[in-house]
Amino acid sequence: MRILILSFLVLTGVFQMSNTVPVSVGSENQFVINVTDADFNQKIAKGLVIVDFWAAWCGPCRKQAPILDELATEMNGQVIVAKLDVDRNKQTSARYAVRSIPTLIIFKDGKAVERLVGLRDKASLKAILKKHQ
Repeated sequence: MRILILSFLVLTGVFQMSNTVPVSVGSENQFVINVTDADFNQKIAKGLVIVDFWAAWCGPCRKQAPILDELATEMNGQVIVAKLDVDRNKQTSARYAVRSIPTLIIFKDGKAVERLVGLRDKASLKAILKKHQ
């Protein structure tokens, strides 16, 4: 029975067996980057950066990805969207006490200035980011 359920989840796309997952589907946005435990501090050190703590299996994370892509495009370099896969980068996730995903943490010049948990719409994100510019 477990095999049947797992097969159904894989076939419907709810669960992915592959370890290779794109940052976000179809994203070729120059203002959206991947970050890892190894380069996290370097990538958030300067400017305004919103870090998306996400996982491939997380439904709300998948819905958040295109919203962040659009936001990055509209803000045209005023903000960088950094995506950190919590399953592959446990040290950074633990350091920032990420317990639920999606979690978005806004950094300004390397310092965390705001933390948002859960799916957020583009308008509210844009307003929050503008107050930190």
